[in-house]
Amino acid sequence: MTIRNIDELEGLKRAGALVADILTKMREQAIVGRTPRELDALATRWMQEAGAHPAPALTYGFPATTCISVNAVVAHGIPDDTPFHDGDLVNIDVSAELDGYFGDTGASFVVGKANERQQRLLDATREARDAAVAQLRAGDLINRIGRTVEVVAARRGFRIIRNLQSHGVGRALHEAPGSIPSHYDPRDTRRLHEGMVITVEPFLSTHCTHANELDDGWSMVCRKGFGAQFEHTVVVTNGEPIILT
Repeated sequence: MTIRNIDELEGLKRAGALVADILTKMREQAIVGRTPRELDALATRWMQEAGAHPAPALTYGFPATTCISVNAVVAHGIPDDTPFHDGDLVNIDVSAELDGYFGDTGASFVVGKANERQQRLLDATREARDAAVAQLRAGDLINRIGRTVEVVAARRGFRIIRNLQSHGVGRALHEAPGSIPSHYDPRDTRRLHEGMVITVEPFLSTHCTHANELDDGWSMVCRKGFGAQFEHTVVVTNGEPIILT
């Protein structure tokens, strides 16, 4: 989506604030003994109270309100009844439609206490997202996002999951300019423009560079090691980007 007026920006801000708030509350409720399905039920209630609709179900028929991925599952996990354990690495991805606008956000965290390797991965992935967001400017090549993520990943000693990518968002969950790699692709000559709305969501991992889909048709897993993701929805401007989530 490209924002054309202040009303569109305000609509996106409301959607972004909602998904960010739900993500924060879900993280607070993710404790040992609670299940992903119980967390998802809370998200369902909060969205309904706000008059919003879960974007994955609305757009693709995903069988839950939010994606909750645990340990080897790095994305698109279906919330189930397996209780969280101390040390579980969890990713929650919350996206919703509110009054015709879509917000999308996500974060990884550890239930209980993270070990040293988990914490290093979390810190590196958040750093990669924030560094990529900070350098966004209208007129720049889109592939600068991947270049920035690559620099952080290499410096921190982690890999990029190349088939899990950022994307355009706004009036739909996924829209123009399409998929945005978190690795550098010199062939990608697309440019950012003022008012463009995108997600920035690098997935870094300890080992894998490609996530495989399970038989459930949704869950994406690392066959070796584990991964993490942090995501913001962002508006590109000629100056500092506007973070909506």
